[in-house]
Amino acid sequence: MTYKIVLVKIDHRSQEASQVQSILTEYGCNIKVRLGLHEVSKEMCAQDGMVILHVDGNQEEINLMVDKLNKIDYVKAQLQEL
Repeated sequence: MTYKIVLVKIDHRSQEASQVQSILTEYGCNIKVRLGLHEVSKEMCAQDGMVILHVDGNQEEINLMVDKLNKIDYVKAQLQEL
């Protein structure tokens, strides 16, 4: 069995989150699991973060999602197959 994981690094969450969310909603039927990570403490809330997606479905659609994410400033997305 092959697992397809998309890693998404967002460097300016407050500016780019809505665009990322829009793309993830568009490809929601390809996303099995979504996990968002960023540093949080009483003193601060980090502006960078990572989203980990377990994806499935048509390879062309997944590649399109990754390409769209990579077109957003301060966002880097990469598909990994394990």
